Amino acid sequence: MLLDTCALLWLAQGGGQLSPEALQQLAEAPFVYVSAISGFEIGIKHAKGKLELPMLPLPWFNAIVAHHDLQVLSLDADICIRSTQLPSVHHDPCDRMIVATAQKHHLRIVTADPIFAAYNMETMG
Repeated sequence: MLLDTCALLWLAQGGGQLSPEALQQLAEAPFVYVSAISGFEIGIKHAKGKLELPMLPLPWFNAIVAHHDLQVLSLDADICIRSTQLPSVHHDPCDRMIVATAQKHHLRIVTADPIFAAYNMETMG
């Protein structure tokens, strides 16, 4: 399973916004992934004052990844180019990178954003 950025933030805050089913599946999954683009998105939101964190974004991201035993998937040329070839249903480049990452690695996306379903992706929230 691949967390979108909101799901990562909710998990970091105790999981309250995630459904009980999503929390159970996250707990049972052998691996849970997060895209490196979520670190970028969190850093941008923090820099703009739209996201408060108890520390700077990089140590916060690293601490959350370690605490929840998440695996970070890096962006590569395949993911970056694949994200540009997705249907034009969503214009958020970070979300497009998450979709492309999920496609490349055959992962279900944990998200509450209904727009991901327009990519015919298996999601859960």
